[in-house]
Amino acid sequence: MAGVFENLSMSLSSCSSSFMGHADLKIVQHPSVCFSRRTGVSVKCVAPVSAEEKTDYKTKVSRNRNLAKLQAGYLFPEIARRRSAHMLKYPEAKVISLGIGDTTEPIPEVITSAMANRSYELSTVEGYSGYGAEQGEKKLRAAIASTYYADLGIEEDDIFVSDGAKSDISRLQVLFGSEVTMAVQDPSYPAYVDSSVILGQTGLFQKDVEKYGNIEYMRCTPENGFFPDLSTVRRTDIIFFCSPNNPTGYAASREQLTRLVQFAKENGSIIVFDSAYAMYVSDDSPKSIFEIPGAKEVALEVSSFSKYAGFTGVRLGWTAIPKQLLYSDGFPLAKDFNRIVCTCFNGASNVAQAGGLACVSPEGIKAMHSVVGFYKENTEIIVDTFNSLGFNVYGGKNAPYVWVHFPGRSSWDVFSEILEKTHVVITPGSGFGPGGEGFVRVSAFGHRENVLEACSRFKQLYKPYPSLRRRPPQIAVVSLEMGLQSYEWSPCYQNEGKGTYFIKPNFLAAEPQR
Repeated sequence: MAGVFENLSMSLSSCSSSFMGHADLKIVQHPSVCFSRRTGVSVKCVAPVSAEEKTDYKTKVSRNRNLAKLQAGYLFPEIARRRSAHMLKYPEAKVISLGIGDTTEPIPEVITSAMANRSYELSTVEGYSGYGAEQGEKKLRAAIASTYYADLGIEEDDIFVSDGAKSDISRLQVLFGSEVTMAVQDPSYPAYVDSSVILGQTGLFQKDVEKYGNIEYMRCTPENGFFPDLSTVRRTDIIFFCSPNNPTGYAASREQLTRLVQFAKENGSIIVFDSAYAMYVSDDSPKSIFEIPGAKEVALEVSSFSKYAGFTGVRLGWTAIPKQLLYSDGFPLAKDFNRIVCTCFNGASNVAQAGGLACVSPEGIKAMHSVVGFYKENTEIIVDTFNSLGFNVYGGKNAPYVWVHFPGRSSWDVFSEILEKTHVVITPGSGFGPGGEGFVRVSAFGHRENVLEACSRFKQLYKPYPSLRRRPPQIAVVSLEMGLQSYEWSPCYQNEGKGTYFIKPNFLAAEPQR
């Protein structure tokens, strides 16, 4: 500090210390050094480490070999890392995130006021409460059962309130243990697969097929209506199934879920049904697996307030486990899950649970529908944008996600192209499993002005030529200087009146031949 501060004398330890400079100190500033006009200065001095001390100490504890199986980082932190790197590269750019499914609109006041009141009560002797029931407050459990499972045979004591569906997925994996086999939709929410790997349920990652051994990947494609061909699916103990699906945005029909329940019964399997987006369903697709006859004998359900009320930060969800769901020895699954919850969890925040109780009030339900309606309008804007550009677009009707096809292209390459050229973050489909390759997921969670701006940038990047007419996806023969070659194309355009088809390199329309 010498040469910068004059008339300053302090005793600093050789290891570390801190001091606060007083306002009356005279500071001499070097011409090339700029200080902010602050009266407090914090300094930490650390003794240098000698060469002899720079040795890595290692314990004798082996790393969990299951964690070593995981590929790279978890999808969404990896996207955040790339977003941060992009912002460093383009510090002046306005980056818009339509990637991770994080809500953006304020929590309705009817809900936050209930949490504020509960928070204030904690400052009073009469209103203070400490540990609560691990399974959740009795009033909230009863309200969830009557609101979401009325006439479906799910009762108050079947409900386990939690800090979110994602947390419950991992607790369920602990419940099932490492010896079970499992199946997932492909593509699907990556937490199902990653938690299975961590618990030791899987084999090694097979790079040639982009799959983990011992997991049954149930392929969901446009050709099968994003519902797996169950006749080709081998028997597993556990079936993870999300509807409406993240990332494809498709909700399974009543007939499809009836087939799934029957499949589980024939195989003696348990369905873990993720209904986190049920409030987005706008047709007659079931919102709960328990709407299907016989489901209580083979299924449990996880859900959350995250995408309904904007509770992604508040954290509140639940798992419903019917009494009829039994292990092969007849022991109730719910009793074991109760033990897991009591051992691993102290219960959801009492303030969050006050918000949850407000969510399921008549006023709260109305407010949540308003929030969901806003995001569904965003979804329509995104769907219309990509449709206008000639892309094959899926989902969006019953979920806040739009699934866009870029055939023949790496989804991470498309992610990079869109980020680099439009400063918009989306999610590469391959992050949801091998079945997501060639697709990207665009989230509708965003402020309206940001969604509109992002769509405007998409149109600039993938703008079709006005003189070209869009044709249905098919195999086209394109005449090039190098000769005739066959290409699979979508979207593609036909030059009006010329009878010649053109590929759009990187999905940008080619100039007509001259």
